[in-house]
Amino acid sequence: MEQCAVLVEDGIITDVFSNRRFEQRRFSSDTLIVDLNGEYIAPGFIDTHIHGIGGFGTEDSFYCNEDTAVKTGEESVLGMSHCLAENGVTAFNPTLYPAERAIMLRAIRAICSAMGKEKGARIMGLHLEGPFLSPARLGVQKSDTLQPVSLELMEELWEASGGRIVNMTVAPELKGMRELALFCIKKGIVLQAGHTDANYENMVEGMQAGILHSTHLFNAMSSLHHRNPNAVGAILIHGEMSCEIIADGFHMHPDLLPLLLRNKPIDKIVQVTDCLRPTGQKEGPFLANGEKVVFRDGAYHRVSDDAIAGSGNTLLRGIKNLTAGGYSILDAVKTASFNPAQIMRYTQQGAIIPGKLADITVFDKDFNIRMVMINGKIITKF
Repeated sequence: MEQCAVLVEDGIITDVFSNRRFEQRRFSSDTLIVDLNGEYIAPGFIDTHIHGIGGFGTEDSFYCNEDTAVKTGEESVLGMSHCLAENGVTAFNPTLYPAERAIMLRAIRAICSAMGKEKGARIMGLHLEGPFLSPARLGVQKSDTLQPVSLELMEELWEASGGRIVNMTVAPELKGMRELALFCIKKGIVLQAGHTDANYENMVEGMQAGILHSTHLFNAMSSLHHRNPNAVGAILIHGEMSCEIIADGFHMHPDLLPLLLRNKPIDKIVQVTDCLRPTGQKEGPFLANGEKVVFRDGAYHRVSDDAIAGSGNTLLRGIKNLTAGGYSILDAVKTASFNPAQIMRYTQQGAIIPGKLADITVFDKDFNIRMVMINGKIITKF
């Protein structure tokens, strides 16, 4: 809607006005009216795949002794919350690398203990990127942290989280995946195919078991082949499959953006950052998952072998890149707000309509954040 106004009361959006209706409406003298001078009012951005930002990372508790790990992990995810709010993100799923069993359980507890204590972006719940991944498509995951599919381990992870695992990246081709998928579906966990060497048949079987979302499309998955569509082909062919994209201009060639839009319904495209601990960090050392990384050519690379480690993108920068790739501003914003809310089943976020939480991001025509509101409270105003 062009030239509109949004009424917020007690943290909830209670009305959306046309310009004419706003001018006719009378407000009480204590009503705060913020004139945004024609800038874009968008639903708050939701990042469902992010490892860190501003020198804070979900893995920080991995490298502490047992006495300080929980405190460090909690402080780090709260630091992420603050940094993300400054970048227009109002909700996020902190994403955890796999680790040795005891360390991973400890990190899960630490991150979940921060929920409800955040003063910036809301922590929605965990995204586990592993440990049930393919050793053939590691990316920068560490091979010694991967595990064969185990319902016993999955139950431990679930219990450690207190039922707060929202989404999980898995390799559909692994033995025992169907049983794991059925367990996760019962718990309401959104399963994503990623770090996978699956062939087309494996992907179809995964979809039949409820694996209907996918992790950073094209990256760390079996590529499209004319005799075997593999993971990439299955995601493009099947309309029911949704997909993450990293719209930083590096993880996906810009010319693939309009191609994807022709092959997938817009509602099935979810923009994520997959950004790493040093994103936005002013001084080093620049570390991700305990290893030195360097930012070059639009992405972070592991110093030891130059492997692509992840992104340094923001969702707003991704929106800008999508519009440059032919997406309407409305569709570009949907990939970072409405779509992740729908796929993660966040019923109170992702749209500016009466009854939703007042999680709102305002940005200008040059794609600069101007204001962020979370739960009806102005968190950041530039």
